[in-house]
Amino acid sequence: MNKQPLLEKLEKGNFQLSNRVVMAPMTRSRATNEEKAPFDIHVEYYRQRASAGLIITEGSQISEKAVGYINSPGIHTKAQVEGWKKVTEAVHAEGGKIFIQLWHVGRMSHPDFHGGDLPHAPSAINPNAKSFTPEGFKDTVTPKEMKLAEIKQTILDYQSAAKNAMEAGFDGVEIHSSNGYLLHQFFNKTSNIRTDEYGGSIENRAKILFEVIDAIKEVMPEEKIGLRLNPSLNGIFGMTMDEETIPTFDYIIEKLNAYKLAYLHLSEPFNDVSDIPYAVTKIAERYRPIFKGTLIINANFDQEKGNSYILEGLADAVAYGKPYVSNPDLVERFEQNAPLADWDADTFYTPGEKGYTDYPKLSVSKSI
Repeated sequence: MNKQPLLEKLEKGNFQLSNRVVMAPMTRSRATNEEKAPFDIHVEYYRQRASAGLIITEGSQISEKAVGYINSPGIHTKAQVEGWKKVTEAVHAEGGKIFIQLWHVGRMSHPDFHGGDLPHAPSAINPNAKSFTPEGFKDTVTPKEMKLAEIKQTILDYQSAAKNAMEAGFDGVEIHSSNGYLLHQFFNKTSNIRTDEYGGSIENRAKILFEVIDAIKEVMPEEKIGLRLNPSLNGIFGMTMDEETIPTFDYIIEKLNAYKLAYLHLSEPFNDVSDIPYAVTKIAERYRPIFKGTLIINANFDQEKGNSYILEGLADAVAYGKPYVSNPDLVERFEQNAPLADWDADTFYTPGEKGYTDYPKLSVSKSI
């Protein structure tokens, strides 16, 4: 395939990429320091992958209360901002573009991260999942239902994190409102049974998302804000779909057209949802006609499928996760139609360089 849609420039509004291959956000648990700040191995990891049209970093917590995974970096302290500055400088020196994903895990956290205090969530409903704690995987607990003041503070935390991201030199931010984490928990009736202004109706359950966007708009250009959603997530991260799940996402995505966002990042179903009558099995096909802005699609794409989705107009760019773990030069491999290196799942979340910065690029691989 000499001319590949994946390798074409993307120029849509104020959002421009050198190619349409996006590095998806992936938790890698390498911030092994007291500050939970990026350091030299993060700099090298992201620098190696700078040929991507866009890098979206691993989820980075917006506050101490947002933490829910071991050794994940944050964007709420000076040390973390300074650490990320070195990352953005390295990526920009290679001609790359990088957004940071703003993260609050909500009820997917564990008291071990909060001095014994319960994690926050829209409602006191245990997701009955597993939390990755410093002592290994543990069962999740029934979280604390957030008070209105705590919701308002969390919105301010998103705003502060976005401001920090600008100080750190990021090209933009991605609001992680997906995969069963805090904002996603507000959307679904199975995780949100509030009876106040943040619960009940579809509009109320989606309210916090638009308040977060509006708060972030106050500290950075609207065109630098991206958003991630996973409409048909079911049976993973404690999420359960119901008959209002897809109508809720329909409402959210339609309303996003009123904003001038950098992009909307959607995930195809992570697992088989074909037996769920109210699930959508083909996310891009449903939402491409609805969303008028730049659309990035993700989840289990290979080179051929990525090219076909762009060619068919189902998406503007494709985000790759695991292939970027073991192929820092994924764009160059696509250019040459070269085989991809396999990843080692055993080192996805382990400390140090092994399985992180030691995957060779194609030119190096050929010479070995």
